[in-house]
Amino acid sequence: MPRRTAARLLIWVPYIALSVIHVIALATESDLAAPTKMTLMPLLALPVLFEAPRLRPRSVLALLLAALLFSWFGDEAGAFFPWGPELPLMLLFFGIAHVAYIVLFAKYLRVRRIPWWTLIYAVWWVGMLVILGPSIGALIFAVAAYGLVLAGTATMAARCHRLITVGGVFFLTSDSILAFRLFLPDAMPQWTSPAVMLTYTLGQGLIVAGALIAARSRRES
Repeated sequence: MPRRTAARLLIWVPYIALSVIHVIALATESDLAAPTKMTLMPLLALPVLFEAPRLRPRSVLALLLAALLFSWFGDEAGAFFPWGPELPLMLLFFGIAHVAYIVLFAKYLRVRRIPWWTLIYAVWWVGMLVILGPSIGALIFAVAAYGLVLAGTATMAARCHRLITVGGVFFLTSDSILAFRLFLPDAMPQWTSPAVMLTYTLGQGLIVAGALIAARSRRES
C-alpha cells in the first residue's frame, strides 16, 4: 500500500475510535460521554486538514471546515455559550453548517441531477411538523426553517458521491430522532440517545469522506 494511502486511512482512526467510545459511553451512561463528544468534530477535521494542500478549489476546504466548525459549536452550544439559550443556538449553528454543506454539494461536488426519490424529504418535513408541531411551541418557525435546511442538505447530498448521499440520510435520521427526544421525550426510550450520536457520527463521517474522495477524483480527472 502506498505511504500516502496508508496515511489517509490512519488519519481517520482517532475520529472512528472516539465515535465508538462516545456512543458506548452514552449507552452505558458513562462520564466519558461529554468529553468525548467535544473531540468529535475537531478529530473529523484532521482528514480534511491532511488533504488541505491538495483540495481545489480552495472554497471546498473553506466550506468543509466551516461545516465542521459550526457543527462543533452546535454540539457544544451549552458549553461554549452557557449564557445563551441552548436550543436556539444549536439550531442556528447547525443551520449554518448545513448551509455550508448545501453550497459545497450544489456548486462543487454534484455529479448527477436531483433524483426523484428525494421528494420523500418534502414528505418528511411536512410529517415532522404535523407530528411535533403541537409540542414545539414558540420555536415552531425556527424548527420549520431548520427542517427545510436539513432537507435541503439531504437533497443536495443525493446529487453527489454515494458516500455523501448516504451520509445525508444518516444526518437527517440523527436530527429526526433528536427532534423526537427534545419535543416528545416521554415517547422515546433511553436507547435513542446513543442512536442520535451513532447516526450523527456516521452521517458526518460519510459526508466528509465522500467529499474528500469526490474532490480528489475531480482533481485527478
